[in-house]
Amino acid sequence: MSVEFFLTSMIVILLPGTGVLYTLAIALGQGLRAGLLAAFACTLGIVPHIAASIIGLAALLHTSAVAFQTVKYLGVAYLFFMAWNILRDQGALQVSDQSPPVSSRRILLSGILLNILNPKLSLFFLAFLPQFTPLTTANPTAQLLLLSMAFMAMTFLVFAGYATCAALTREYVISRPAVLRWLRRSFAGAFGLLGLKLALSKA
Repeated sequence: MSVEFFLTSMIVILLPGTGVLYTLAIALGQGLRAGLLAAFACTLGIVPHIAASIIGLAALLHTSAVAFQTVKYLGVAYLFFMAWNILRDQGALQVSDQSPPVSSRRILLSGILLNILNPKLSLFFLAFLPQFTPLTTANPTAQLLLLSMAFMAMTFLVFAGYATCAALTREYVISRPAVLRWLRRSFAGAFGLLGLKLALSKA
């Protein structure tokens, strides 16, 4: 694994997106254990996109406007749903000192769906992974799998770091209603803006 691959991957992973927002919100609302579970779920959500890229399904998704648009708008709807849930104080994204326990299954399902319903991830991996797989590689599939696993490991570690930081500030946040309201609205607005950005994107 090259230094270029590591640095490029870290830049991509560190950029705040739906997975980061979800992990932060879960850790703030449910604590460290739930936050780590959310980080794991978001990492698992990458698997279908990596598989699609490796076997070439991402290319099909890219050339089929109907398939891409269908997955895209499912993702848009889910992002808006998450934003609404935060504003309504419902679901796994609730941030409060009185947040009811959320099942591990629900946290996993929501985190996985967030990344699965993002068609751009498949296109990203389709364009990203081959750059670090030389044409002279004896077994390109094995190399792609190795790079994919490394990317997933880095994703989990970074997201786990976000979860830990959020959990450490949890008591401070939930003891201040004004901060809590601001955070809730910020999370809801961020999910809504990400959904709008995805809806308006042309690719």
